[in-house]
Amino acid sequence: MTSYLLWGDIMPTIYLSPSTQEFNPYVDGGNEEFYMNLIADAMEPYLYASGIEFTRNTPQMTAASSIAASNAGTYDFHLALHSNASGDGNGKVRGSEVYYYPTSVNGKRAAEIFANNLQMIYPIPGGVRTIATTSIGEVRRTKAPAVLIEFAYHDNPEDAAWIRENINAIAQNVVLSLCDYFGIPFQMP
Repeated sequence: MTSYLLWGDIMPTIYLSPSTQEFNPYVDGGNEEFYMNLIADAMEPYLYASGIEFTRNTPQMTAASSIAASNAGTYDFHLALHSNASGDGNGKVRGSEVYYYPTSVNGKRAAEIFANNLQMIYPIPGGVRTIATTSIGEVRRTKAPAVLIEFAYHDNPEDAAWIRENINAIAQNVVLSLCDYFGIPFQMP
């Protein structure tokens, strides 16, 4: 693990990729793109305070253009923010999932950090898990180590409410996890 504290003024740089999927509606209004961008907005003061530099995608982008933008830069980490849907139409599935590419040692290490920290704030700690995948482009096709977090199921009323009511707590938790990953102190804004 690289310790950025030993590098003096050089701090880690991430590519922050909140969902661009406005077509994924929440059960109680709004959509995935909207809420994931609220989390990214709330993360920014914590990122600045903790000395983590970032570039962020825009809602006009797609997953493919976000991957291309990430790969065009020199980033220490790629972080994708999403919410999930069960697809079964019953809205009963709950949980938080952190995806990583199976051969990425740093991706797996980061996923474990994110999952462990999410267990502190997600209402069902045992429902938080890490999953290796080769099918998600934002962990498969990025040059930098990457994770994609599915914070909760937006087609489940309780999970959708948890996201909506905990934007700042989620943002703080994610930046805390980034600090843990990089070996730097977490700082409050």
